[in-house]
Amino acid sequence: MALEIPRKDAVPSHLGLSAQVDGPGVEIATLGPRPSRFPLPRRLGLVGLTGILLTSLLVCLSATQSELLLPTSLRPLPASLAGPLAGAGLKLGVYALIAAFVTMFISYALATRAAEQLRARTVLIAILALHAIVLLAPPLFSSDVFSYEAYGRMGALYATNPYLHGPSAIPLAGLHSLIGAQWVATPSTYGPLFTALSYLLVPLDIAANVIAYKLVAAVSSLILILLVWRAASLRGLSPVRAAVLVGLNPVIVLYGVGGGHNDMMMLAILAAGLYVLLQERERRGGALIVTATAVKLTAGLLLPFALAGRPRGERHARRRLAVGAALCAVAVAALAFAFFGTAPLQLPATLQGIQAEGGPHSIVGFLAAAVGVEPLPKAISVGLTLIFLTVVVWLLRKVWIGEMDWIVGAGWATVALLLTTGFLVPWYVAWLLPLAALSSDRRLFAAAVILTGVGLTTL
Repeated sequence: MALEIPRKDAVPSHLGLSAQVDGPGVEIATLGPRPSRFPLPRRLGLVGLTGILLTSLLVCLSATQSELLLPTSLRPLPASLAGPLAGAGLKLGVYALIAAFVTMFISYALATRAAEQLRARTVLIAILALHAIVLLAPPLFSSDVFSYEAYGRMGALYATNPYLHGPSAIPLAGLHSLIGAQWVATPSTYGPLFTALSYLLVPLDIAANVIAYKLVAAVSSLILILLVWRAASLRGLSPVRAAVLVGLNPVIVLYGVGGGHNDMMMLAILAAGLYVLLQERERRGGALIVTATAVKLTAGLLLPFALAGRPRGERHARRRLAVGAALCAVAVAALAFAFFGTAPLQLPATLQGIQAEGGPHSIVGFLAAAVGVEPLPKAISVGLTLIFLTVVVWLLRKVWIGEMDWIVGAGWATVALLLTTGFLVPWYVAWLLPLAALSSDRRLFAAAVILTGVGLTTL
């Protein structure tokens, strides 16, 4: 799809248009990336879809019998948390699981590579089937869902501030043993909006809470996919390709939905902010980005890029975005104060402590541990932080002067965050996926696929 425009007209950077010269005095504005020179046949894309579904089904069926698929706090798995697949599947050892995840990643890579050859209906059916399979499984890989429940009970039942104390500060019959050992004494690391919402699920028992959080994650994931689909269409990109990257991603579905993680809620709200910003509704966009940040602070990384990416000749657009963000920030601050007083101000210090103790739970930490350097020296941690900030400033400048699309800039900033963070778990890769899906930068798209593979190696 191409539009002929006079050379003097600027291409709106917030729509992600790329331009090329086509004869004297004329530019061609091309929406989205150029088609691949070597597209894979449709049948290989179908092989990829089938591989993702079959390997995911194998993992979910075998989760009740394969302890490596469960968080350490669920070994052995209580019968009340086994779900409808209790006793099904095979008991898979480490080598069988490695083979399954390698096959899963290869299938995902094939599906993303051949996505534009696939029918939309086929992809959407595969996405729904994958989410349904994962919902039937017990909590996968992570015990975070029990921490969510503990923080809600702390505030609602015991009047104990979850931003000042960890779950060990109060008696939580049946929950303490389910929370990961490293988190029992750790205060809440989540935004005040999510922590306040967790109070709503306190009346439910432990098993019902798990189901509820997984349902929230699944619905959030599906909303995220829908918004990415529509936003890709606005950007002139293939919505099928975007949906495959996000909706069939093992890190999002197996880890994010399978573990009931709040990252899915954060990403759904953030994608809504992206979508309305592409429609030039700046106040709503700013408010939604701040709302997502109130679920998990990572979402705040998008805001400076959104501000920098407003067209330079439209100061009012940048002002509207800032006003929307500021008004929402005031509302979030009022909510946080009403529930938790000034305690959420401790959140950055809590997160900094976790980052400092990440050890091998990061890319750099893992490499350092492999050569016998553990824990990671503080000087290296400080250096990585400075590198990240430098990269962000450089990317913001490129966005500000119009040399880079703002979604692409935010995407590469997220890559920098994932590479330099002191604490990294597989589902954090999900932070990058909506941005990569809406990017015309093939390298960013490839980075999302590669980092997905890195995430899957942390079994």
